[in-house]
Amino acid sequence: MAKHGKKYQEAVKLLEEGKVYAAKEAVELVKKTATAKFDETIELHVRLGVDPKYADQQVRGAVVLPHGTGKTKRVLVFAKGEKVKEAEDAGADFVGSDEMVQKIQGGWLDFDVAVATPDMMGTVGRLGKVLGPRGLMPNPKLGTVTMDLSKAISEIKAGKVEYRTDKAGNVHCPIGKASFDETKLFENYQMLMDTLNRAKPAAAKGQYIRSVTLTSTMGPGVPVAHN
Repeated sequence: MAKHGKKYQEAVKLLEEGKVYAAKEAVELVKKTATAKFDETIELHVRLGVDPKYADQQVRGAVVLPHGTGKTKRVLVFAKGEKVKEAEDAGADFVGSDEMVQKIQGGWLDFDVAVATPDMMGTVGRLGKVLGPRGLMPNPKLGTVTMDLSKAISEIKAGKVEYRTDKAGNVHCPIGKASFDETKLFENYQMLMDTLNRAKPAAAKGQYIRSVTLTSTMGPGVPVAHN
């Protein structure tokens, strides 16, 4: 069993064993338990009552958090022709077509989000085995396969986050940094929870939201009341 350090053990003492906290109180606590020397990421973990092995019960999408995540994402755009300038003007960090595909095939992965115009997907498809497992493959459902590159890039830079169920039906998603004030964290939390509730698959039976937890990078999980 892993041993936790003194700071973690002190943080645990702030939590009442067996208690489930109201969202605003949980946000206060998760900030207090973030005691590392760096600006810890605050994450929301939600256990859903779905079975992701069935396609009609998978939960996946993207949402723009009102206050961002506190991290500036590096955006790669696959485009050609006039769309190259549009992407550059919108703030893309890297733009290209076949040369970018070759660069990635050579092992380069120094970006956080990939966006592509629809006409580039035939070329980008060659990278499926590289980008797919890393969650970096452009996807029209996530708004990352589009002709409106300006909108896609601005949303990503503004704090757009992707969410998807893992094999156990859990969603893990950042909602900000420990340095955020409580109001910003709470509003980001609300936006993501509202989005997950709206994304409930029709095929999901029984209780949809099973449990909700807020946690910092190095701190303990804070159980959140979700009714």
